[in-house]
Amino acid sequence: MKTLWNWLPSVVDRRVRIAAWASLVSQILIIGTGGAVRLTGSGLGCPTWPRCTEDSFVSTPEMGFHGLIEFGNRLLTFVLIIIAIAMFVFVLKIRKERPELFRMALGLGLGIPGQAVIGGVTVLTNLNPYVVGLHYLLSAVLVGVAAVLVYRVRRGPKRTGWGVVPPVRAMGGALIGVLGISVAMGILTTGSGPHAGDAGAARNGLDSWLLQHFHAWPSYIVLGLVVTLTALAWFAGVGSPGYRRAITGSLGVTGVQILVGLFQANYGLPVLAVGIHMVLAAVLVAFVVTALLAQREPVREEAMGQSPLRGTVASSS
Repeated sequence: MKTLWNWLPSVVDRRVRIAAWASLVSQILIIGTGGAVRLTGSGLGCPTWPRCTEDSFVSTPEMGFHGLIEFGNRLLTFVLIIIAIAMFVFVLKIRKERPELFRMALGLGLGIPGQAVIGGVTVLTNLNPYVVGLHYLLSAVLVGVAAVLVYRVRRGPKRTGWGVVPPVRAMGGALIGVLGISVAMGILTTGSGPHAGDAGAARNGLDSWLLQHFHAWPSYIVLGLVVTLTALAWFAGVGSPGYRRAITGSLGVTGVQILVGLFQANYGLPVLAVGIHMVLAAVLVAFVVTALLAQREPVREEAMGQSPLRGTVASSS
């Protein structure tokens, strides 16, 4: 036991960084596999939970393609659990020096069984669209937490100051708020559409055409905010290089996401486009969260006087 304790990281090293990135990638990946379950009509491929059948924890050949897809998604949950345990163990020794890493690793670890339980409830309620929506929403939250974890592992503890001025910070706060509304409206829109996960599953009964507009409007506001923040970062020198990269990445993903959304809305919601749209939403959450965190990164002192939109140099806490 002492040998194992001595082997654990005493600083943030390569093992911690790999585990943090694995946490983020796996949280996004399971959204993709969960989307595949729904879009292929495999939501009840395993008709019960926690077993796949009354007599087996795994899918059987008789269950065919749908059973394989649903069981594969369930199996990925165990991969997430292994990654979460590794992340938790790797930060155990440094929990006093880096308590925020310990808390986030613990939160991700607890979120995974929470997701598994909600997934079980979706099966037991015959894919109730609101429970399915909650399943996706929690996944998006866990992606955000994993993005914070990766950022803290890469950039260190939270800083006490800001690298941007209050108006830019306010736009960043508005961005994450409107993005949350857009994701929530997208969940409701999907719950009213044709991709129920199973031919016998109920829909939420809301007007799909109207919800598409309610989903699109905040998405265009997100685009406007990201364009504005990216322009300020590049042409007014706002923020650090890390902030500039993150907000530019947010712009790229937002642009592709809107194009995919328009395509799926105008071409009958093809399953591949819907699946890409779901995954890109999670990727966008990760980018926007990273950009907001990077607003605290200090700009170079010698450049401070060049733009009135720059913030004060932050110091490490």
